[in-house]
Amino acid sequence: MADIIPGLDPTVPPSGTGCLECDKVSGWWFHLRRCAECGQIGCCDSSPAQHASAHSAATGHPLVRSFEPGESWFWSYPEEQFYDGPDLAPPEHHPEGQPVPGPAGRVPADWRRHLH
Repeated sequence: MADIIPGLDPTVPPSGTGCLECDKVSGWWFHLRRCAECGQIGCCDSSPAQHASAHSAATGHPLVRSFEPGESWFWSYPEEQFYDGPDLAPPEHHPEGQPVPGPAGRVPADWRRHLH
């Protein structure tokens, strides 16, 4: 299926329920973002590792959507601007019981000191 908007494929499901790269190294995140082109879940720029923007820079995938419950906004890294957009393949957010920051058991007690 062709993209409706360049850099956006609403048919691609998310890569999981947490940041793919943080999970590989037992890291943690503050908020999650979903690549609108390939579905990779990454941590936001306030998170220690900032994997969502690193993914965009490495792949050229320009858009992310919030992967937080109750949020449906898109962000364009090249334009540094918020947008509204279509629904994406489910699920559209991480499980509601997943803590923020998360995941449970990996967030340090002084997590606020590590935010950007």
